[in-house]
Amino acid sequence: MTGEPNYGPKLSALVVAHNEEDDLETCLRHLHFVDEIVVLLDRCTDGSKAIAEKFAHKIIEGAWEFEGERRNTGIDACTGPWIIDADADEWISDSLAAEIRETIENTPYDIFDIPVRNYIGGHYVAHGWGGGSFGKVSYLGLYKTFAKRYGMGRHHAHVEERGIRGPDLKQPLDHYVDKSLSHTLRRLDRYTDYRAKDLVDQGEIGYLGTYVRKLLSRFYKVYVRRKAYKEGGYGFIIALCGALYPLVSHIKAANEVGPASKKSH
Repeated sequence: MTGEPNYGPKLSALVVAHNEEDDLETCLRHLHFVDEIVVLLDRCTDGSKAIAEKFAHKIIEGAWEFEGERRNTGIDACTGPWIIDADADEWISDSLAAEIRETIENTPYDIFDIPVRNYIGGHYVAHGWGGGSFGKVSYLGLYKTFAKRYGMGRHHAHVEERGIRGPDLKQPLDHYVDKSLSHTLRRLDRYTDYRAKDLVDQGEIGYLGTYVRKLLSRFYKVYVRRKAYKEGGYGFIIALCGALYPLVSHIKAANEVGPASKKSH
C-alpha cells in the first residue's frame, strides 16, 4: 500500500490582474500545464473577468490598496501545495513549464527563483534591470504554499521567505514589462505615486539633498555596472528611471505632507 491518493491539485498558478484584458488571455493560455488557475481581479473595470472565466478554476474579485494584502489573499486561495506566480504580462514557455513540473516532483527545497527575460515593445532588453526598484532579473516565483508571504506596501511589498531556498531555475520567464518607452515613463509616475504614499505612512520621507546626492550613483550603478549602456536608448531610459524613482518618490511624499510636516522628517 502506498497510502491514500491525493486527488487535489498539485500545482496552482496565481495571476493577479488590474484591467489587463490586452495581456491576460495570452498569460492564461501559457498556464496550460498547471492543475489549478487562480485569478485575482483587483478593481477591474474592463473585460478581464470574461477572459478569466474561460481559463480560471477560481476567480477572486475585490479592491486592495496594498500589494501585500492583495498577494496574500491570492496565495490563501490556492489549494495546491505548490504555487507558481505569473503577472498578466508574463508568459511561461513550454521549456520553463517542463522544468517547473520536473522540479516539484522530487525536491527537498521549498522556494525557487525564476530568471526573467524582459521586453519593451517586443524588443528584448537584456541589461540594466534589477537596479533602483525598477525592474527584475529574477523573482521568487515557485514556492510551497506556506513558504512566501508579503508584508505591507502598495508596491514592491517586502517578501518574507519561510522555507528552504533551492537553486535558481534555468529556464527564463518572458516578461513584457512595457509596451513602449512611453509606457516605461508612465510606469515611473505610477510607481512613485505608490512609493510616496508608503513613505508618508512610514514617516520616512527623508531629505531632498540625500536623494539628489544618490541620483548619479544610482544611475551609474544601472547604466555602467549593470551594463544598461549596451541597450542604447532603452538602457538609458531604464537607468534614468531607476535613478529617479527614489528622488521623485521623495518629492511627491514631501509635497503631500506639506511644509509644516516636513520639519519632523
